[in-house]
Amino acid sequence: MSQAEVTGTRRDFIHYAAGGVGLVATGAAVWPLVDQMNPSADVQALSAIYVDVSGVEVGTQLTVKWRGKPVFVRRRTAGEIEAARATKLEDLAIDAMAQNANKPGADASDANRAMDEAGEWLVMIGVCTHLGCVPVGNAAGDFGGWYCPCHGSHYDTAGRIRKGPAPRNLDIPVARFTDATTILLG
Repeated sequence: MSQAEVTGTRRDFIHYAAGGVGLVATGAAVWPLVDQMNPSADVQALSAIYVDVSGVEVGTQLTVKWRGKPVFVRRRTAGEIEAARATKLEDLAIDAMAQNANKPGADASDANRAMDEAGEWLVMIGVCTHLGCVPVGNAAGDFGGWYCPCHGSHYDTAGRIRKGPAPRNLDIPVARFTDATTILLG
């Protein structure tokens, strides 16, 4: 090997080593900037919660806070289920979509809004779709469901908008039963 080939090889090594050190230094400088965009621990902790519904009696409602919003967990009576299922889709002139994250694109029939086949459990985000107020429940309003006293939106026993300025039905979050008495939100 000649002296020129050895010098060239050393020079190449120095260039590659400097480039590698530069890449590592750039990665070390950029990583904290990228990592700070991840959600904080408190936000990650609230992304999914378990709700114990063993104490919810028929005809009552439990309100929990999830992602900073109230969530209504209602155990409906046979009369509420019957009223919701008797409503024709043609009567839902304001919003005929289920607004159910578990069944995207489904119509607003009660079967597409309730959590279970029997229709006993209804889980909804308790925020009026008009201006973000919290509707009152327990057979309030003209349709026996929820009523937003701030602007006069009336929801039926399936949380569907029936009268008033709200443009959409109450939203249904991603939820499922993990066992007979526990619901996982998120």
